[in-house]
Amino acid sequence: MHGLINKAIEGFVVEIYGAGAWQSIVTEAETGAASFEAMLVYDDVIAERLLEATAAHLNKPRPMLLEDIGTFLVSHPRMPALRRLLRFAGTEFEDFLHSLEDLPGRVRLAVPDFILPSMEITHKGARDYELSCGPLFEGFGHVMVGLLQAMADEYGALVTIEHHGPGPGAGGDTSRGLEVISIRLHVPQFSEGRRFALGVGGG
Repeated sequence: MHGLINKAIEGFVVEIYGAGAWQSIVTEAETGAASFEAMLVYDDVIAERLLEATAAHLNKPRPMLLEDIGTFLVSHPRMPALRRLLRFAGTEFEDFLHSLEDLPGRVRLAVPDFILPSMEITHKGARDYELSCGPLFEGFGHVMVGLLQAMADEYGALVTIEHHGPGPGAGGDTSRGLEVISIRLHVPQFSEGRRFALGVGGG
């Protein structure tokens, strides 16, 4: 597993719950490390242990924990890089949705050895969309739910997002272990959204 995954879990716990909570979690997870490097590669089992220990320590179901991590990666002030990468997709939330299939490629441009799973966005009619994403680890789709909700807030869009578990992709293929997320866009510009500028130093 790429170190960015472990570092994201670490950053979420430390920033939201404190260093003491993180030390308790890594001790319980028996990872052999108190911190992780974003650009290293670790055994997949370490991320699983971290997620299990974090869910137990925070008394949160794994899906809820993963959604919170997805939200954190976009919305926390100390995590600007991913937010900026995603906001380059366009000026409206629907622009962002249509860009999701290109996200794995854009991530590889920034971090060549970090392979995000494939993503397929399907327009189901009116303002209904369906996102199918491949597996990265169990429940990765819940991270995407949190990320999508945070991005809707970024753009000031009012949406309903639901995780439907494993299901077929846009082509009806049920063999790839995809997770399916439905997105209903109620109001594209419900609120002002967060300020963002493309130039250096932009919000």
